[in-house]
Amino acid sequence: MDGAEVNVQQQWQAAIFDELKRAQVRQISYVPDAGHALVIRKAQADPDILDVALTTEEEGVALNCGAWLGGHKAVLLMQSSGVGNCVNMFSLLSSCRFPFLTLVTMRGEYAEFNPWQGPMGKVTQQALELMGITVMRADDPEKVGELVNAGLASAFEAGEQVAILLSQSLIGRKSWVK
Repeated sequence: MDGAEVNVQQQWQAAIFDELKRAQVRQISYVPDAGHALVIRKAQADPDILDVALTTEEEGVALNCGAWLGGHKAVLLMQSSGVGNCVNMFSLLSSCRFPFLTLVTMRGEYAEFNPWQGPMGKVTQQALELMGITVMRADDPEKVGELVNAGLASAFEAGEQVAILLSQSLIGRKSWVK
């Protein structure tokens, strides 16, 4: 990735964090992921946000629900491979009508090098939709902030369950590190 690509990536990631702050999100949970790295670092540095590193993504679904019960907004950051880990826990969202927002970095798409990422990446959107979660997709770096703002409104003003898929073309090519 060259310097211009890194700058564009930092801009849309910064736009995500700015929207989360503007909406007064107080908790961000995540399994560490390069696609969410800037948002994670900003959350870790912000004294108003509790950042929670997870061992598995479904813990984040429960944490988001608990944060809401405690009067706070929470957002789950994960990679598309983590969606498969959450399917059973997603039933909590619809059964209890919890508002929910997750930002999902996609794998198994644009220039994917890792064959293990392909199967879940190809069915991420359908898996989310089957669980009753509204899916929005970000492909244009200039529209990421606007889409996150819309997702926050749908989740925390209308009480919906929302996933925003951040396309792999936004994140750029990944490769094995030697």
